[in-house]
Amino acid sequence: MASSINSLEAIQKKIDAVKLFLSVSLSIANAHTVDFYTCDVWDQFMAVPPVEVLTEITLNGDHKRAPEHYLNHGSGTTKKITFGFCDDSKRLVDVAELLEAAYAHSLPGLGVCVGRTELLQSLRHTDNAQPLEEVPAAVVESDEFMNSKKSHEVQAMSEVVASLAQRCRVKQVIDVGSGKGYLCSFLSLQYGLQVYGIDSSSVNTHGAQERNRKLKKYSRAYQRHSKANRTPTVMPPSGQEDLEDIAPGERARGDMVKTSGDAEKEEGKGRRDGEAQTNTTGLTDRNEEDAMTSLTSAILLEDNSLPESDQSDPASAPEDPFLSALCVGMVEPTSPRVPPSELSLEERERRKRENLERKAMSWVNSGGMGSGMLYSPLTSYVTAETELKEIIGELEDAVMVGLHTCGDLAPSTLRMFVAKRELLSVCSVGCCYHLLSEEFDPTRQECPSSSVCGFPLSGYLREQSWFCGRNARMSACLALERVAKGQGIQMESLFYRAVLHVILRDHYSSFKSEKRVGNVYSKATSFVDYVWRALRRLELDESKLSDSVIQGYHDTYRPRMVEMEAFNMLKVTLAPCIEGLILLDRLCYLKEQEDVAFSTLVQLFDPLLSPRCYGVVAVKAPGMELSE
Repeated sequence: MASSINSLEAIQKKIDAVKLFLSVSLSIANAHTVDFYTCDVWDQFMAVPPVEVLTEITLNGDHKRAPEHYLNHGSGTTKKITFGFCDDSKRLVDVAELLEAAYAHSLPGLGVCVGRTELLQSLRHTDNAQPLEEVPAAVVESDEFMNSKKSHEVQAMSEVVASLAQRCRVKQVIDVGSGKGYLCSFLSLQYGLQVYGIDSSSVNTHGAQERNRKLKKYSRAYQRHSKANRTPTVMPPSGQEDLEDIAPGERARGDMVKTSGDAEKEEGKGRRDGEAQTNTTGLTDRNEEDAMTSLTSAILLEDNSLPESDQSDPASAPEDPFLSALCVGMVEPTSPRVPPSELSLEERERRKRENLERKAMSWVNSGGMGSGMLYSPLTSYVTAETELKEIIGELEDAVMVGLHTCGDLAPSTLRMFVAKRELLSVCSVGCCYHLLSEEFDPTRQECPSSSVCGFPLSGYLREQSWFCGRNARMSACLALERVAKGQGIQMESLFYRAVLHVILRDHYSSFKSEKRVGNVYSKATSFVDYVWRALRRLELDESKLSDSVIQGYHDTYRPRMVEMEAFNMLKVTLAPCIEGLILLDRLCYLKEQEDVAFSTLVQLFDPLLSPRCYGVVAVKAPGMELSE
């Protein structure tokens, strides 16, 4: 990646290009669907038939003209830049040109993003980088206890976060807006990182804490599963102690296969009476995988029917609760001496005590969390002004992360990263752009004058007093890739709402497009039923209408439903451009900071699985220059 491509000046130039495009096309995104018929939105913005729009979008053409074409288009000629819009009427006359321009001014078209693999290589292939280490005894199959979308997001992002931590030589991670704690748990279990998950909802943090408690409670099952995959050998006969009680350096020579039934035989594993627990490699991987699938599913579904672990044996359940959270692979191994099976009972007991003391000392020296958890859920409302030390008493140098942080929380995360010297790097993926507050929005609906707004973030855009508008930010949340694959918009509900607005205009003296009807459509059996339910919700006089009048409105506007479909497809097409401007603004903000050595946009996820797939990554540790 050449440094000139992602320099501050280059990013500002790309922002200018997107702004120029949106200055012409943003009016489509800001048109309110509720007003579609009452304000004749189609005739206001479109000079082509809806069928032509749908045909062009369906054909999908090339639509990949280089952005330089639009930067230079119209220079020295009488024709101004139109992007498909007529200069005089401001109506769309060339659908193909608009679609080409929309792609050219999206993040893929601008060529501003790096891939996740490229980013990982850049983080690892430097003088200060060390090989990324996982915790071998705690390998977690995330797809066993998360849906496919969350599993994809957590695995992809956790590798980047772990690489940032390795790059900056830190062990702490602060997850802002941690929600149910999936990313936090995965980072702590898979990579041995100390993770603080901060969420404003006590329900989320309590649920995350309970889920993590159950996960920690069954950590030995994960460890056995991982050991069995690594060393499929026959378990020694009677007299063999559980490997949890043997010094770490001796486990390398004593790993063995255990069946899933061993998890239910904990009370017998530490007995000294010579009872045999003989299990051979003839057991299939399928049995163990099925057991692990059932276990992890029960844990994260918070199934209270899970059996309680036996703690009657001090060897299997130490009194200090934090010891059970430590993964075997996190303890520094010592050189193997004598095979465990050859140790006397007295020697095994002595080494068990030494091992527990070594674990405890290692935890204290590493600044372990008081409760002994590698993941600590915390409840707090976080803003850019939040003092992290007041929330986290053991705060050290750390990586700050946010997976789909909502609205203003994403820019607040970046502001905190810049302001707090303890935060050496950041990986932020935002969402819910419609909840962003805008400093220069004339309506100022979401941004009180006394507070810091979420957009724009960069000094460059703030100097230009740029704003998008709430409807445009709503449009930015649309998923182009999903719509392109046939996962379209629920058009009938939008049609019902727009026709209802016509009825409200014609029969009721006051109406506003902001009025919320609520989730009426899902309960309605027909348009007539929908209108009656909506009138009751709005507490309006039902005697002014009849079934036949209501049905008449439906029949009148039903042939024009195709206009709404075509118009909303254009909104979907513009969505990546609006999202791109918001993310470019965040990247520009980071590049304006003198102590940020590296910053970039990266596509972390598959947009079909996770439409909000772009992350902002930055490193500000001194002396850690990365090529951009």
